[in-house]
Amino acid sequence: MTALGRLQGSLRRASGRVLDVLLPPRCLACAGEVAEQGTLCATCFTGLSPISPPFCARCGVPFAHGEGESLCPRCAARPPAFAAARAALRYDAGAKRLILPFKHADRTELAWPLARQMARAGAGLLARAELIVPVPAHWRRLLGRRYDQAALLARALGRIAQRPVALDLLRRRRRTPPLADKGAADRAITVQGAFALARKGGALVAGRRVLLVDDVVTSGATSEACALVLLEAGALAVEVLAAARVPDPRLRDA
Repeated sequence: MTALGRLQGSLRRASGRVLDVLLPPRCLACAGEVAEQGTLCATCFTGLSPISPPFCARCGVPFAHGEGESLCPRCAARPPAFAAARAALRYDAGAKRLILPFKHADRTELAWPLARQMARAGAGLLARAELIVPVPAHWRRLLGRRYDQAALLARALGRIAQRPVALDLLRRRRRTPPLADKGAADRAITVQGAFALARKGGALVAGRRVLLVDDVVTSGATSEACALVLLEAGALAVEVLAAARVPDPRLRDA
């Protein structure tokens, strides 16, 4: 390292210490004091539930017990269009303390720590990805929220993995109602035909492995609808990476 580089590093560390004195680091979830900016306190960190094996080899839904490399009943009966899906966290109370403020309370600074968790969980997917694409929000929703949370996650993942990101490749043709209170079949019907490829987007997709990014995956209906559009445009394969995954209630104690 050159003398100039060492000087610049020292200045950054000194400015960081000054900032910590003026604005003490706070936990991203509960605002309690922490040792470093942009981190969680011990209580909030241990409250997260990272998804680790066993989980469905296709859609990534967590299993209650050791299932090896097996598929969940839904994927076994009808494999999804996407080749694989992974998520960093179970969508439980701990994850909601990060994701709900990120989605609804202008806490855009949470994109980076969530993306780091996603990069850990989806390291294999990121290594294979040739293009990162976020699940798009409808323009009317963007007017109210002023930002697209999936796009922020995709951009952060692109920086972490040094992969190209196409923020506007997919568009949502119509505004869909909230899916939280719908069953899997109703979700699929609701999002059917809701997505389309941007004009001339086929040239960017054709022959490439695409990583689709979203904040929360529930039944996988939205991921499926987006994957079908990308595959019809010539994508070699589509995989999905999310910040959190809602466990399937049919898999008891999952």
